[in-house]
Amino acid sequence: MVERKEARLREILAEIGSCVIAFSGGVDSAYLAVVAHQVLGERCLAVTAESPSYPTYQRNIALEVVRHFGLRHEIISSQEMEDENYVANPTNRCYFCKHELYRKLQGIAQSRGFHYVLDGNNLDDTGDYRPGRKAGRECEVRSPLIEAGLQKEEIRELSRRLNLSTWDQPASACLSSRIPYGSAVTVEKLRMIDQGEEFLRAMGFRQCRVRHHGDVARIEIAPGEFPRALTSDAFEQMSRAFKKIGFRFVAIDLDGYRTGALNEVLTEIQILSR
Repeated sequence: MVERKEARLREILAEIGSCVIAFSGGVDSAYLAVVAHQVLGERCLAVTAESPSYPTYQRNIALEVVRHFGLRHEIISSQEMEDENYVANPTNRCYFCKHELYRKLQGIAQSRGFHYVLDGNNLDDTGDYRPGRKAGRECEVRSPLIEAGLQKEEIRELSRRLNLSTWDQPASACLSSRIPYGSAVTVEKLRMIDQGEEFLRAMGFRQCRVRHHGDVARIEIAPGEFPRALTSDAFEQMSRAFKKIGFRFVAIDLDGYRTGALNEVLTEIQILSR
């Protein structure tokens, strides 16, 4: 089954002919970029958008994938932080970011003769709250992984077969997703979050998030990694590091790491109203 889906993906990419790919270096966009490169070669351009909300570790992963597979790649700057709608951090914040990004990518595609702009959305994303997908529809961005019927776990398995280092990478999201809705997104908050997560990874934690709650850093760590986190030595290291970063208080979330934690406050009515 998964082989048929991959074969269908390659057919879709061949039919597309040439493309610009929104490439963050996450599991999905990395897999799509590598397969598109195999099918289209230089007719495929992977583009990474840098901004204060882009995690340092994600950039490093993206560049490693580019080096290892020889992708045609460019880095551009995105200006979502200049959009007051984005900075206000409403529940559909991602819409404004993606709309700004896709317009830039469409400009690149049109000026250089690429046929389509592609994103890395997969079939599982169609059942989640993803305001960025609305922006994709408005900007006529195609999602070949959805068109091929590929789900997240299938993409992970196919990535493993391609020797992609991203195959078992934890789900990734922009740093703004660590700030509660309604609390303004600022460069300083994003800096604090990025430095905090870099510190946790340097400590050896693989699945982690730093949620910014004003003076408080709420740390999410995968339950399987709790034994290393819940020690007096780890407490001391985290307290010292996070206070140096700029937080006054440090808390470990006993529910552990999970994606979309800040979406837990959303009601069905809020989601349907967007």
